Amino acid sequence: MVSHKLIYLVATLDTKGEEVVFIKHLLNRQNLNSKIVDISTKQPHSFNHIADISASTVAKYHPEGEKAVFATDRGTAIVAMANAFKQFLIAQNDVDAILGLGGSGGTALITPAMQALPIGVPKLMVSTMASGDISGYIGASDIAMLYSVTDIAGVNVISRKVLSNAANAIAGSVLFKTQEQVEDKPAIGLTMFGVTTPCVQSLSAKLNDKYDCLVFHATGSGGKAMEKLADSHLLKGVLDITTTEVCDHLFDGVLACDDDRFEAIARSQVPYIGSCGALDMVNFGSPDTIPEKYRDRLFYPHNPQVTLMRTTPEENKIMANWIATKLNKCQGEVVFIIPEGGFSALDIENGPFESPQADQAFIDEFEKVFMQTEKRRLIKTSHHINSPEFCNLVINEFKNIIK
Repeated sequence: MVSHKLIYLVATLDTKGEEVVFIKHLLNRQNLNSKIVDISTKQPHSFNHIADISASTVAKYHPEGEKAVFATDRGTAIVAMANAFKQFLIAQNDVDAILGLGGSGGTALITPAMQALPIGVPKLMVSTMASGDISGYIGASDIAMLYSVTDIAGVNVISRKVLSNAANAIAGSVLFKTQEQVEDKPAIGLTMFGVTTPCVQSLSAKLNDKYDCLVFHATGSGGKAMEKLADSHLLKGVLDITTTEVCDHLFDGVLACDDDRFEAIARSQVPYIGSCGALDMVNFGSPDTIPEKYRDRLFYPHNPQVTLMRTTPEENKIMANWIATKLNKCQGEVVFIIPEGGFSALDIENGPFESPQADQAFIDEFEKVFMQTEKRRLIKTSHHINSPEFCNLVINEFKNIIK
């Protein structure tokens, strides 16, 4: 019996047609349905006939139509086709899995669309780029990358092995997909850093009986992953205790979020509690990696590979404005709680990052910019972020907004 599951096979067929045919043949042998999608930016080519979805069809999904894809130079065409393919894939309702093949251009074309698919949809990218830094291709999604070893330029003694493994991997993810279990506890997202661990661990311990507590390490990708789940409506609430990724985003740190931070909260309207966790620090690597303009600042050596820089009053003012402006877009339940007793384990009385002036600069600017409504509230507490009192306050407010 042929499976009703549908696997999308995506590549630029003008250069990867032979490989796609090889993989489709392997999937056919396992009675799996597949659909070939062409994202070539050069037309016509000798493999046009094998595409179930033509490049022209995909290109029509670009906001400006086909001409934006095919009437440009290669670099511009790749960007345009990536946009078109993302819009195309989002519009499909029969994607049970997706397998992409590509070099640098193809990988840049395919992975943004993969990122737009929900968490849990199997995504495999066979790529010449998979042996380096792949963070830009994966983003906050669950994309699996398989290094092609040789260039993807025909079926040969090496590529045959790699492509066979790719076909078997995507087939296995479809054939042996775990059936969804009935959720007995709703999932909530929490953000944590080493210097806010006591708070988040306490919150998790107190909430774990009723909620599936998903803790995300605030390292740039952590915040993105949490907000990806919020966008996918897989979280019933968010306790964004540790917003430190904003420091790195605004002040050259290495664990940065991007401009989309907090936007998923606005889009999804998920019940949200935020705070100032680790806004007292910017993360750099070893001391020799610190930008010259910061050389005279206050630093704390977390370990030989991580150096923390204390944020200044002016930087705290900038962060407060940035966060408050983002949260002002939210129409769902939002509570932002400021722990006046300190923002991290280092920002404490007699601690290395103690700075009442810097903290107060954040508080003053946030109060000025944050637009409070019946659903969007600001709470200040005299306690430290890792104190039992702060934890209890967060839980009480969460219970109020999660109803």
